[in-house]
Amino acid sequence: MLSQVSEKKMHMVRWVLAIGWLLLILSLFYDPISHHLTDPDNLLSPFRDRPQCVLVQGECLEEIEPYPMGARIFWGMIVPSGIMIVLVFGHETWRRICPLYFLSQIPRALGLQPRRKVKEDSWLGQNHLYLQFGLFFLGLNFRILFVNSARPVLGLFLLLTIGSAITIVYLYGGRSWCHYVCPFGMVQMVFTGPRGLLGTEAHTVPSGRITQSMCRTFDPQTGQDKIACIGCKAPCMDIDAQNAYWKQLQKPGRKLVQYGYLGLVIGYFVYYWLYAGNFNYYFSGAWTHEANQLASIFKPGFYIFNQPIPIPKIVAVPLTLAAFAAMSCQICTKLEKATLSYLNRKHQKIDRELVLHRVFSLCSFVAFNAFFIYGGRPEIMRLPFLLQLGFQGFVVFVSTLWLYRNWGRSSKKYKQEKDAAKLRRQMQLESYRQALELLLLELIESGMALERALQQQIQALLRQYRITPSEHEQILAGMFGKESKLRQKAEVLLAQAQLWGARHQALKNLVPNPKATIFVLLRKLLLLKIKQVTAPLLSILELLGDRDPNVEHLAQRTGVLAYHVLPEMLRDPAAKWQKRLSPELIHWLAPDRNTTIRPTIDNLNGTQIGKVPVPVRPEAVIDILIELQQDANPLLQAASLYALHQLDPKLGRQQARQLLSYHSPHELVRETVQIILEPTEVADNQEQLLRRFDREYLQSLENL
Repeated sequence: MLSQVSEKKMHMVRWVLAIGWLLLILSLFYDPISHHLTDPDNLLSPFRDRPQCVLVQGECLEEIEPYPMGARIFWGMIVPSGIMIVLVFGHETWRRICPLYFLSQIPRALGLQPRRKVKEDSWLGQNHLYLQFGLFFLGLNFRILFVNSARPVLGLFLLLTIGSAITIVYLYGGRSWCHYVCPFGMVQMVFTGPRGLLGTEAHTVPSGRITQSMCRTFDPQTGQDKIACIGCKAPCMDIDAQNAYWKQLQKPGRKLVQYGYLGLVIGYFVYYWLYAGNFNYYFSGAWTHEANQLASIFKPGFYIFNQPIPIPKIVAVPLTLAAFAAMSCQICTKLEKATLSYLNRKHQKIDRELVLHRVFSLCSFVAFNAFFIYGGRPEIMRLPFLLQLGFQGFVVFVSTLWLYRNWGRSSKKYKQEKDAAKLRRQMQLESYRQALELLLLELIESGMALERALQQQIQALLRQYRITPSEHEQILAGMFGKESKLRQKAEVLLAQAQLWGARHQALKNLVPNPKATIFVLLRKLLLLKIKQVTAPLLSILELLGDRDPNVEHLAQRTGVLAYHVLPEMLRDPAAKWQKRLSPELIHWLAPDRNTTIRPTIDNLNGTQIGKVPVPVRPEAVIDILIELQQDANPLLQAASLYALHQLDPKLGRQQARQLLSYHSPHELVRETVQIILEPTEVADNQEQLLRRFDREYLQSLENL
């Protein structure tokens, strides 16, 4: 439920909880304050104990003295809260707030690299469930025998646990303590099941996203979380709890964890009755502050039917817990087999995996309710009776909802949902690709700097389609494929650059007087045309960066066809191409500006383009001038008509009449036509016309 809360905020939460936990541990050694809250005479304290006689093996255990609350807070409040959080909010919430996990990451915070890695085929990788169950079993024994009310011993026990967690993470890195050693990690596995009641779904989230309690860090540069997973376990519960659940459902030790934990929970609470001879001993909470707990470990461990059984407590405790764990494993295994046998007799097709899952779910349901029938009762029973009923009803309600939500789950359904989510995501990604492609084409046409655009329009698209940065990069990397509109646009621009370059070269090499004012002007106008098609090509290169393998080829082709204008364009301070394009792109565009012969390369269609070929017949100039009169630029129309008249007056007059008959030309074109068709004062008019051409050209430069 907290999976999307930023790591920066959760880091502060963990700091608060870790400091609180350390203060609690400190209070186990020195606490001059909290005993005032348990004083029977403190009528304002909700934690005060009323004087009562708690019978333990027939003797009255008087509760009249105030006592520090450290052990009571830990066993009666923190531990039950952890169990409740895991089942209701899912493991992802607990793992993000767990103070032990936070403290275990001290080696990583100090920059220490793990010494080794837990391999899945290693002993720890294969048998960690047995290890965690064994540690949990030992922990319960130590709790009853040594640490329930012996506050300094409990403090040392917790400090030892913290030290062990730090050591394991120092050796193996990541969350190796949580995955392979922590006894509560086993408990999370039991009560999370496929998913917590309010847990999130990781398998329906796009790949590359941060899910559940996945390891992450805060990136100050982007202001976002980024994945910090080092692959310490696969499958990982923190990445996808359901995936880990189904893949580990039949792992060695999994049944022992599920069935044995239920037995340990029941055996733990039953032992208090077997030891004291009544349940009031446990419900009173007297065991959290019982004096001289260590002195009782060699006293009788059982008191049944008002008779002490001469088995020392230090033997009776592990004997009881082991017996209940064994009985639970045996009963649940028989239940599993009986269910399979029944379904086979009814000819119902059902996977053994599904039967195992449902028996596991029943065990978790019973264990959760058994825990809260007893586990939190010492504190719950201090509440008014109606609140006690309300809390117990809440426990049954949430556990029933959890069972209902997970009962019908299966690995097949999980895979179907995952595949369906992947298909929906692929369709969404394709829609985003098309929308992005159209947007980029518009931006390229507009000439807007793509760096600025990525921070505006594209960010809006990212939010609309819920696209991750990594997905965006992947889409961009494949956006220059053969069928893409972006590539088609680049090919059109390259063809236009080649055409304008050929025209420019013809008007330079095949005219009688290339230095004449009109031909100099025409060549300048053609260079502007080359710039106009080169600018979007440079924008495409800016967009592609080094993502596409064809980018070098495209840059070289652009450099060949636009070599007339590229040096000036790249130096333009307003366009900032030197900053917008990478050094590699700059080099590919102009590998050696000192060479006079441009390199020849093949375009994507196999035809050669390099130094633009010179037309072999002078008549081609006439054709070019006639073609230029079809351009939308009136200055280019007028100048090409005037140049045509200079080369061939008869053809020029003929073309001028056609321009008048076809459409209503621009004022500049009409003026040129009049000068060509009216022979009077031709020289003066021609000078004025050429001066106007220059003014129009300069104005067009200002409007670029």
